Amino acid sequence: MVSVASMTGYARAEGRDSLTSWVWEAKSVNGRGFDLRLRLPSGHDGLDVPVREAAARRIARGNVQLSLTLSRQSETGEMRINTALLTRLVDLCRDWQAVRPELAPARLDGLLALRGVIEPATEAEATEDEAGRETRITALKASLETVLDQLVAMRHDEGARIGAVLKSQLDEIAALTARAGACAALRPEAIRERFSQQLATVLDAAPGLTEERVAQEVALLLVKVDVREELDRLAAHVAAAGALLDQGGVVGRKLDFLAQEFNREANTLCSKSADVELTRIGLDLKAVIDQFKEQVQNIE
Repeated sequence: MVSVASMTGYARAEGRDSLTSWVWEAKSVNGRGFDLRLRLPSGHDGLDVPVREAAARRIARGNVQLSLTLSRQSETGEMRINTALLTRLVDLCRDWQAVRPELAPARLDGLLALRGVIEPATEAEATEDEAGRETRITALKASLETVLDQLVAMRHDEGARIGAVLKSQLDEIAALTARAGACAALRPEAIRERFSQQLATVLDAAPGLTEERVAQEVALLLVKVDVREELDRLAAHVAAAGALLDQGGVVGRKLDFLAQEFNREANTLCSKSADVELTRIGLDLKAVIDQFKEQVQNIE
């Protein structure tokens, strides 16, 4: 089953060859769409398009920063003799031999074993052909795949945790909706009594109302006292949001829309409520819905 993914994550992948070591770093945060900021070292602009395509295949939403850092190996695998140093050492040995003839002559293997006589080849000396460069590019792309896979895995791990929180919040919204529907104030006899009182108040305030105007006032009062439609829509939104979480994938925008719908119904419920218990439930609903909406902002 496809899970939902968070838009936040971090990953790092390293690699090396005989001449160079490298590090890919990727991190992502929340974003309205997919935005990739890429930093490549000089001379590697050819990686720009493949990197963007690889990232876009895996990530649909989020602000992603991806960087590649290259450094020459201190040990390239190619060695050289520091001839200047070796020459100085030979001259020193010859001078000392003239002063102290009893000393044994210096041997080449002894001189070569001295620190600094044999050293790694410099970057200029450790050259590579085109085939070597192409091999490195292939290795860099493989490391790129690794870092992107790790980033996606971390986003899915975080998404699984957020998904569990969202489902818990949906359960709470469903429970509050059921409690609201069971309120004594919504029983038919209570609605009739409250409607009769409000209608009497209207007629007392304006005894000369026409029959048409009375009908309009009755319709308006009926709308104000009936919150069943709001409760039905809340239940339907809970079911829709739960289905999206079960479906997984890129559902963040749809969940955000449903969070707005949740909030709209809860606001209407509170504005229509003429009962303390129902108002309290409506406020509790708004609090949970705000938490739900905040978590949804993290979903891809």
